Amino acid sequence: MSTSKREEVSSHLRYIRQELRDMHQMLNEDGLLPEISELKEVHASLDALYQLLAGKTKKKPKPEFDD
Repeated sequence: MSTSKREEVSSHLRYIRQELRDMHQMLNEDGLLPEISELKEVHASLDALYQLLAGKTKKKPKPEFDD
């Protein structure tokens, strides 16, 4: 991915994350929060995409299930 394209995508992701934070704050003030697991799932997906685009890798968490 070209540097300019990566910067553009990263900029969009930062904007989306900020919008989600703002929505969360408004919903919290009104007492209308969705399930925390749903919020964590969306945030983790956005964060993984951002990390991939930024070229930073995070340590993968252990699976939550036993084989």
